[in-house]
Amino acid sequence: MSRTQKSINLALQGGGAHGAFTWGVLDYLLEDGRLRIAGVSGTSAGAMNAVALADGYTRAGPEGARKALHHFWECMSQSARSSPLQRTPMDRFTGNWGLENNPFYHFMNALSGVASPYQLNPMNINPLRDLVESSIDFEMVRNCTAFELFISATNVETGKVQVFPRAQLTADMVMASACLPHVYQAVEIDGVPYWDGGYMGNPSLFPLYGKTGTDDIVVIQINPIERKGAPRTAQEIHNRMNEISFNASLLKELRAIDFVQRLIDQGKLSTDHYRPVKVHLIENEAALKPMGASSKMNVEWDFLTRLRDIGRATAAIWLDTTYDRIGKQSTVDLRAMFQGIGAEHQG
Repeated sequence: MSRTQKSINLALQGGGAHGAFTWGVLDYLLEDGRLRIAGVSGTSAGAMNAVALADGYTRAGPEGARKALHHFWECMSQSARSSPLQRTPMDRFTGNWGLENNPFYHFMNALSGVASPYQLNPMNINPLRDLVESSIDFEMVRNCTAFELFISATNVETGKVQVFPRAQLTADMVMASACLPHVYQAVEIDGVPYWDGGYMGNPSLFPLYGKTGTDDIVVIQINPIERKGAPRTAQEIHNRMNEISFNASLLKELRAIDFVQRLIDQGKLSTDHYRPVKVHLIENEAALKPMGASSKMNVEWDFLTRLRDIGRATAAIWLDTTYDRIGKQSTVDLRAMFQGIGAEHQG
């Protein structure tokens, strides 16, 4: 097997605890060594994976990054051991990873529909912030020169995406990227309020264009794009609305990439000024879809390591089947995707 190292950009989606799938993908790619990370764009849980990656990489290269990612997710699990958001005994017995049978989960969902975080949590207590600040050294993140790093949040006032570059990154910026407005108060940075970046960039691809020395973007997707059938229950409707809204910005950017590629193919745009972007996708909808949206709140260690292992196995298959085409062509058929056929690998 060829061990020639190829450069890629990584685009890391948000998705709560399902971000442990991304941890597994990153862990395998770092261990394998055939790919060199040139740039990373992350949102929400993807942003947390990104800064843990940068922190560890600055300390001790790929192995340091693997240890930092493991440490971050382990701390995440330990911090929630006393949380009332746990699976019921019956769910543990049946192997259901979701929290939809936990009364407190439904109580919090109902309460968030009638009261805001400003009313429910006026002191703005945020254990997640404490976790991020204690487990990530942002001085190390800002000093990471191995790859470019971009974190996305949504400007509440303008409704536009805000991209924070590596050299300026703080814990506040990562918390802004992960700020769900019905759970947390908006994060203010320089007087500007921000919400979760998933609304406008999950993740943002445009910061990677022409900035990293490679045109290959690997999207690690954890939010299903397609889900057959109409949702019936209130919870299913709410979950599907979230999936659609959190994928909308990514689909818009992928459509723009396809549009530019069409113009290049038709000779209407010169490759002297426009470089074709090669898109790749690592996903495992078959494994993640059945877990349901409520499992994104489940951070017990057995679940996180299960997601990690699924991510590692998925990455191994993906890399073995697509490595030869990286740097040469996209391995996602965007044209088919936007014709409603679904993403297919090119032969």
